[in-house]
Amino acid sequence: MLGTLTAVLSNLVSNVPAVLMLKPFVDALKDHDTAWLVIAMASTFAGNFTVLGSIANLIVVQRAVASGVAIGFWDYFRVGAPLTVVTPKIGMLWLSL
Repeated sequence: MLGTLTAVLSNLVSNVPAVLMLKPFVDALKDHDTAWLVIAMASTFAGNFTVLGSIANLIVVQRAVASGVAIGFWDYFRVGAPLTVVTPKIGMLWLSL
């Protein structure tokens, strides 16, 4: 639940504000260390959702254009959205081991 909430918030308000918003709730959780790992993982992977989700995405798209390869918003989204759904789930499974 924490991973999903973090990913959604990260796409709504960006990663850093999302983490800051979640900080007070982590104090109430039993396992702080795992909670912070989940938040770090989910907020990072959430940046893959759209081309606007991370400055790194924008840099790659801009560099691609300079090399003659156009990556549009929807082209990116077709890959980024499913990737963002799958990778946090894998990460949460990994962290639960």
